[in-house]
Amino acid sequence: MADTVTAPAGRTGRAVRARARANGRQHFSRGVVMTRTPLRISFAGGGTDLASYYEREYGCVFSTAVSHYIYVTVKRHSEVFNEPIRLNYSRSEEVHHVDELQNDIARECLKFLEIEPPIYISTVGDMPASTGLGGSSAFAVGLLNALHAYRGERVSAGQLAEEACHIEIDVLEQPIGKQDQYAAAFGGINLLTFHASGGVTVEPQRVPAHILEEIFDWVMLFWTGHQRDTDSVLAEQKARTGDKLAQLNAMRDQAHALQELAHAGGLSPETVGHMLHEGWKLKRTLASRISNDRIDHWYERAMAAGAVGGKLAGAGAGGFLLFVVAPERQQAVREALGDMIEVHTRHEAHGSQVVLPFMA
Repeated sequence: MADTVTAPAGRTGRAVRARARANGRQHFSRGVVMTRTPLRISFAGGGTDLASYYEREYGCVFSTAVSHYIYVTVKRHSEVFNEPIRLNYSRSEEVHHVDELQNDIARECLKFLEIEPPIYISTVGDMPASTGLGGSSAFAVGLLNALHAYRGERVSAGQLAEEACHIEIDVLEQPIGKQDQYAAAFGGINLLTFHASGGVTVEPQRVPAHILEEIFDWVMLFWTGHQRDTDSVLAEQKARTGDKLAQLNAMRDQAHALQELAHAGGLSPETVGHMLHEGWKLKRTLASRISNDRIDHWYERAMAAGAVGGKLAGAGAGGFLLFVVAPERQQAVREALGDMIEVHTRHEAHGSQVVLPFMA
């Protein structure tokens, strides 16, 4: 089954805003709203979700949401405080006007949905920001979901993904792709197809539960300790797209190959691991700063210790290293990467959810 959603390229941003306003019953909650939005890992096709590629060809990403989350809390701020807007994340902002907020995503989401103060917003994540697991887009999706609920609305996963893409790509002009927003909004394991028109097709993959469990029994995540700024990496990748079409086409085709294996019942940890390894060899050629000597050294140590394959999560330059390792070889890989922190994760079937709708 496929859920086809038209995502907002810059030329259709007005339609996205009009759609958001059409929901506007403006019945603002006087209680507390909390959303939980998953992070993601992609197994194949990452990088083909950038407009510089899919406007020439079409992109495909095979990805899954994982059991690490961004939590966003929204409530009406009490008039007894000196400031009408309070935003808590890794820092605290207390301002009088939305335009004064320095957090770009929060500012533009509030403006987009025309939320008037007083308002209190707090967010906390299971992982640090800028680690390659789609945290910024998960925050955008989770905040939009919470603000819609605060307005008394329930919106579809497709609309949340569209609006988050509009905020991040059209409004803030970030040099990112679309896979993170759709993974966060829809959850589950999906083949995401990105069309030249700006449309996105979401195809949930029916992988038996025992196979998914086995795959994640083999998944190992290691923290590099580096929160990276990917703008320069993505800018270089965008500039080199024309020269790297063969590599990007091959990465897209790997996503299709995993889909075919999933449909035929042939998806296994070994096939995922081998695909990751081949994809990583392709990906690291797309831009000069995707990897570095330290990352290459960690990767080589893990492979020598018995990993089937792996990759650096996200655009590159830091974040998490993802490996697929048979259980009997995992201790050897841990010892080989003894200077790194291991983080355990599982599959997450659900996308962004409102988990706390307490109403006064």
